Amino acid sequence: MPQAKSSNWLLIGGVVLLAILPLVFVKGEFSGADGEAVEAITTIDPDFEPWFESIVEPASGEIESLLFSTQAAIGGGIVGYVIGLYKGRNAPPNR
Repeated sequence: MPQAKSSNWLLIGGVVLLAILPLVFVKGEFSGADGEAVEAITTIDPDFEPWFESIVEPASGEIESLLFSTQAAIGGGIVGYVIGLYKGRNAPPNR
């Protein structure tokens, strides 16, 4: 049992390091993939015009961030539920 606890702490420490190290060592601006895609497309074809416009445009960047984080939270909840469901099915019965 002590081996499992130390293994869990190593995994938690690794996740924390993976989250913090890029913020400390990477200098520059963190931007989304949408801006990078637009830049790449206009570099390849300066006359490119999109096929369609967005149906709904968020009023501000904060609302856009809220919608994105809500989408991520719902997706994470679904993934966590499915993992828990399958883990529970494979668990031995309580005695």
